Amino acid sequence: MAIQTLYSAKRIEQQFHTGEEPVMVMCSDVNIYVCKYMRSSSVAYKLACELVGAKLAKTWQLNTPDIALVKICPTHWDGLNISHNISAPSIGCQWLDGMVDITPSTYGKVHATEEILRQLMKIALFDFWVANEDRNANNANLMYDVVHNQLVSIDYGCIFNTATFDYPLSQLTSTDTILWSNLFQHLLSGADQQTVCSIVDNLKAEYAESLLQSKQVTTEIIEAMPQEWNVPTKVVSTKLEQLQEKKWIADTWNNFVECLNENIN
Repeated sequence: MAIQTLYSAKRIEQQFHTGEEPVMVMCSDVNIYVCKYMRSSSVAYKLACELVGAKLAKTWQLNTPDIALVKICPTHWDGLNISHNISAPSIGCQWLDGMVDITPSTYGKVHATEEILRQLMKIALFDFWVANEDRNANNANLMYDVVHNQLVSIDYGCIFNTATFDYPLSQLTSTDTILWSNLFQHLLSGADQQTVCSIVDNLKAEYAESLLQSKQVTTEIIEAMPQEWNVPTKVVSTKLEQLQEKKWIADTWNNFVECLNENIN
């Protein structure tokens, strides 16, 4: 599905004081989006990563919010007393109600079920594949949907080894991932070895299908990248090609299994 372009519908009233300082924007489809935006005129590699990561996560059938390109009216920044003159589209992640932000102090609220464990392990495998260095024990970048009892993956600005486009992809270490977390240990407490082995076997089959599906959205991703972000098409296509290299795919799976065993033992 193509990424839609939306417009801000009212003045911005809330900003999150985290690294990228995202803002909450009411948009023209009457939904609220958490938007990250160009803060200077330099190349917006992290915005490109957000777009790529979100689209690939969808092809993997991870639970992740819908995204949109959001054009924020300059006067709508007035609600924050911020002057923002860069007209490039922001990348918006749809706000979901009823979510619990998973932190080192809230992970215990997540139900330790086999399905939640499977979801976390699949998210971890995805992170190994896209070299996401920003989902770890101290920063889960996960929400917990209490109503539907599912994990929701967010934030992809640090895929490709923290938006590194000048060098080839490199594998994550065990401590770089969500497998090195109290959340993972909490979920393991409700599962035996046979259950974990069964999940791994199923993930291996899903891995091949997910890779196939992700390959089919390459053109769509490239075409959706706003020119205003100043990101060369070639550098994005090169990274997407690296993700599909046989050696990277095999090394990713082997690294995932090795790190999984380290954190189980």
